[in-house]
Amino acid sequence: MSATRILIADDHAVVRSGLRLILGAEPDFELVGEAATGDEAVREVERLRPDILVLDIAMPGMNGLDAARVIRTAAPEVRIVILTMHDDEAYLKEFLEIGAAGYVLKQAADTELVQAIRAVQRGEPFIYPAMTRQLIDIFLKQSHPAPAPPAADAELSPRETEVVRLVALGYSGQQIADQLSISVSTVETHRAHVMEKLKLHGRAQLVRYALSKGLLDT
Repeated sequence: MSATRILIADDHAVVRSGLRLILGAEPDFELVGEAATGDEAVREVERLRPDILVLDIAMPGMNGLDAARVIRTAAPEVRIVILTMHDDEAYLKEFLEIGAAGYVLKQAADTELVQAIRAVQRGEPFIYPAMTRQLIDIFLKQSHPAPAPPAADAELSPRETEVVRLVALGYSGQQIADQLSISVSTVETHRAHVMEKLKLHGRAQLVRYALSKGLLDT
């Protein structure tokens, strides 16, 4: 299988160096280029046509979000993973609107970025788990209910329902295992069964399901 071609766009050389170390350690990732501004990111995407662009939001000249909008129009096949320091709802809403494939906080890049890129490789969206609460708030604020995902009426066991609730709330596999007194592998088995039963693809659809069933009501 061919390597996943990745372009990095961040205005800080130290950050780019750290990303090179993180991503370069993956044998199936190929770092094809770098950009230090939004304008440069647009040009390099046009020139290199990477599979995935890791894109900072705050950059000089054209900012990352504006660059993402241009790239989504000019090169829709390039999947964009936003990498940012911003964890507020406004930025997440922008991420959803422009159609980026992933959203990772810089402070978690060492543990989450590779996971995000692999999710995007599989065609799944990735949102940093701690930001799931903001995602839920965005859905709740919509003037119309989020559409029910396919097979939303499939019956789950009480344990599967609890796993869904905790995953949708942003708990890690280890945290869920600790809370339910089961192993992490059992958590992952339950999660896989749920995704198969409900025909869901990724965390965003799982959150929609949890919302539609009132599992996140406080």
